[in-house]
Amino acid sequence: MPDSSFIPVPATGIYRTEDPYAAQMAFHTGADETVDWFFSRELLTAGTRTPAGSGDVRIWPAGGRARTPTVCIALGSEEGEALMEAPAGAIQAFLRASHRLIPPGEEHKHVNFDALPVLGVPPVDSP
Repeated sequence: MPDSSFIPVPATGIYRTEDPYAAQMAFHTGADETVDWFFSRELLTAGTRTPAGSGDVRIWPAGGRARTPTVCIALGSEEGEALMEAPAGAIQAFLRASHRLIPPGEEHKHVNFDALPVLGVPPVDSP
Protein backbone atom coordinates (compact mmCIF):
# COMPACT_ATOMS: atom_id res chain seq x y z
CA MET A 1 0.00 0.00 0.00
CA PRO A 2 1.25 3.49 -0.68
CA ASP A 3 1.88 5.71 2.36
CA SER A 4 -1.17 7.84 1.52
CA SER A 5 -3.46 4.91 2.36
CA PHE A 6 -2.26 4.78 5.97
CA ILE A 7 -4.52 6.51 8.46
CA PRO A 8 -3.32 7.01 12.04
CA VAL A 9 -5.74 5.51 14.54
CA PRO A 10 -4.95 6.18 18.20
CA ALA A 11 -5.53 3.19 20.44
CA THR A 12 -5.65 2.52 24.15
CA GLY A 13 -4.68 -0.80 25.69
CA ILE A 14 -6.86 -1.84 28.62
CA TYR A 15 -6.28 -4.74 31.00
CA ARG A 16 -8.77 -5.60 33.71
CA THR A 17 -7.93 -8.06 36.46
CA GLU A 18 -11.62 -9.10 36.51
CA ASP A 19 -11.08 -10.57 33.03
CA PRO A 20 -7.50 -11.82 33.41
CA TYR A 21 -7.25 -13.74 30.13
CA ALA A 22 -8.23 -10.78 27.93
CA ALA A 23 -6.52 -7.69 26.61
CA GLN A 24 -8.72 -4.94 25.20
CA MET A 25 -7.74 -2.45 22.53
CA ALA A 26 -9.95 0.61 22.14
CA PHE A 27 -9.38 2.11 18.70
CA HIS A 28 -10.38 5.78 18.65
CA THR A 29 -12.13 6.17 15.31
CA GLY A 30 -13.88 9.49 15.86
CA ALA A 31 -14.39 12.33 18.30
CA ASP A 32 -16.34 10.23 20.79
CA GLU A 33 -16.25 6.87 19.06
CA THR A 34 -14.19 3.81 19.82
CA VAL A 35 -14.14 0.37 18.32
CA ASP A 36 -13.27 -2.17 21.00
CA TRP A 37 -11.56 -5.46 20.26
CA PHE A 38 -10.76 -8.08 22.87
CA PHE A 39 -7.81 -10.41 22.38
CA SER A 40 -6.44 -13.29 24.33
CA ARG A 41 -3.55 -11.81 26.30
CA GLU A 42 -1.61 -14.96 25.42
CA LEU A 43 -2.27 -14.38 21.69
CA LEU A 44 -1.09 -10.77 21.92
CA THR A 45 2.05 -11.88 23.77
CA ALA A 46 2.80 -14.59 21.20
CA GLY A 47 2.23 -12.17 18.32
CA THR A 48 5.01 -9.88 19.53
CA ARG A 49 7.49 -12.71 18.85
CA THR A 50 6.06 -14.82 16.02
CA PRO A 51 2.97 -14.89 13.77
CA ALA A 52 -0.04 -15.91 15.88
CA GLY A 53 -3.77 -16.27 15.49
CA SER A 54 -6.09 -17.22 12.68
CA GLY A 55 -9.44 -16.14 11.34
CA ASP A 56 -10.66 -12.77 12.60
CA VAL A 57 -7.50 -11.86 14.56
CA ARG A 58 -3.92 -12.34 13.38
CA ILE A 59 -0.89 -10.74 15.05
CA TRP A 60 2.78 -10.76 13.99
CA PRO A 61 6.02 -8.86 14.53
CA ALA A 62 7.31 -6.69 11.67
CA GLY A 63 10.00 -4.14 10.86
CA GLY A 64 7.56 -1.30 10.31
CA ARG A 65 7.55 1.43 7.69
CA ALA A 66 10.22 3.41 9.53
CA ARG A 67 12.29 0.27 10.21
CA THR A 68 11.44 0.39 13.89
CA PRO A 69 10.05 -2.81 15.38
CA THR A 70 6.28 -2.96 15.12
CA VAL A 71 3.47 -5.39 15.78
CA CYS A 72 0.87 -5.86 13.06
CA ILE A 73 -2.69 -6.69 14.05
CA ALA A 74 -5.08 -7.81 11.30
CA LEU A 75 -8.74 -7.65 12.28
CA GLY A 76 -11.71 -8.96 10.34
CA SER A 77 -15.45 -9.02 10.90
CA GLU A 78 -18.64 -9.02 8.87
CA GLU A 79 -18.30 -5.22 8.71
CA GLY A 80 -14.84 -5.22 7.13
CA GLU A 81 -11.14 -5.67 7.70
CA ALA A 82 -8.36 -3.51 9.11
CA LEU A 83 -4.61 -3.82 9.42
CA MET A 84 -3.18 -2.00 12.41
CA GLU A 85 0.49 -1.37 13.04
CA ALA A 86 1.71 -0.46 16.54
CA PRO A 87 5.16 0.19 17.99
CA ALA A 88 6.40 -3.09 19.43
CA GLY A 89 7.75 -1.27 22.48
CA ALA A 90 4.30 0.10 23.35
CA ILE A 91 2.66 -3.33 23.05
CA GLN A 92 5.44 -4.94 25.09
CA ALA A 93 5.15 -2.26 27.81
CA PHE A 94 1.38 -2.85 27.98
CA LEU A 95 1.95 -6.60 28.32
CA ARG A 96 4.67 -6.16 30.97
CA ALA A 97 2.28 -4.01 33.02
CA SER A 98 -0.47 -6.64 32.73
CA HIS A 99 1.99 -9.40 33.69
CA ARG A 100 2.95 -7.45 36.83
CA LEU A 101 -0.72 -7.37 37.83
CA ILE A 102 -1.34 -11.05 37.06
CA PRO A 103 1.59 -13.20 35.95
CA PRO A 104 1.06 -15.51 32.96
CA GLY A 105 -0.22 -18.87 34.16
CA GLU A 106 -1.86 -17.33 37.24
CA GLU A 107 -5.00 -16.06 35.47
CA HIS A 108 -7.17 -18.95 36.68
CA LYS A 109 -6.64 -17.81 40.28
CA HIS A 110 -8.30 -14.47 39.50
CA VAL A 111 -11.43 -15.53 37.60
CA ASN A 112 -14.56 -14.44 39.46
CA PHE A 113 -16.80 -17.43 38.82
CA ASP A 114 -19.69 -15.77 40.71
CA ALA A 115 -19.75 -13.00 38.08
CA LEU A 116 -20.08 -15.37 35.10
CA PRO A 117 -23.93 -15.44 35.12
CA VAL A 118 -23.89 -11.62 35.01
CA LEU A 119 -21.67 -11.86 31.94
CA GLY A 120 -24.19 -14.17 30.26
CA VAL A 121 -22.39 -17.44 30.97
CA PRO A 122 -24.95 -20.01 32.18
CA PRO A 123 -24.22 -21.96 35.36
CA VAL A 124 -22.99 -25.53 34.98
CA ASP A 125 -24.97 -28.13 36.92
CA SER A 126 -22.91 -30.55 38.98
CA PRO A 127 -23.40 -34.23 38.08
